[in-house]
Amino acid sequence: MSADRIDQYADFTAFAEACQLRMLRSAYLICGDRHLAEDLLQTALVKVALRWRQVRDGQPEAYLRTILYRDAVSWWRRHRREISVADPPERRGRDDGGEPAQLRVIFAQALARLTPKQRAILVLRFFEDHTEARTAEVMGVAVGTVKSQTVVALRRLRELAPELSDLVRQDSEGGPR
Repeated sequence: MSADRIDQYADFTAFAEACQLRMLRSAYLICGDRHLAEDLLQTALVKVALRWRQVRDGQPEAYLRTILYRDAVSWWRRHRREISVADPPERRGRDDGGEPAQLRVIFAQALARLTPKQRAILVLRFFEDHTEARTAEVMGVAVGTVKSQTVVALRRLRELAPELSDLVRQDSEGGPR
């Protein structure tokens, strides 16, 4: 095996290790199932590895994220069934900052009751902090769809978990988080 080929594999391995946990959390938030999230991420990483020479000098994480979200949407379309929420991936080395476990459970349950597309849009917009245009690009939908689905999904979250609305209201008023 040539030195270039070994360097290519080492380069990809370093990239995959650097973004794996972040992408796994995103995949979990999108699909609500740890095992499916792992499968989606593994499939997306294989697709990136196959095109590594073409994407490594550009934005390989953006390419990986696009594959991950589009594969998740394809999976939902094929299976069209309710996805249950399992235990979230570990947050190695991160402090929760005193975030109450009860609110995380309430949020996970409410998020699981949204449509897969609404979940994906909320995760891209608010967890990953993408613009509406970037979210539309990743999801393969129009910006207007992102806007309307965001409004509908947030309204639905408020209905499903009013406790979260109180928390957001306190934070925006400068109160306790």
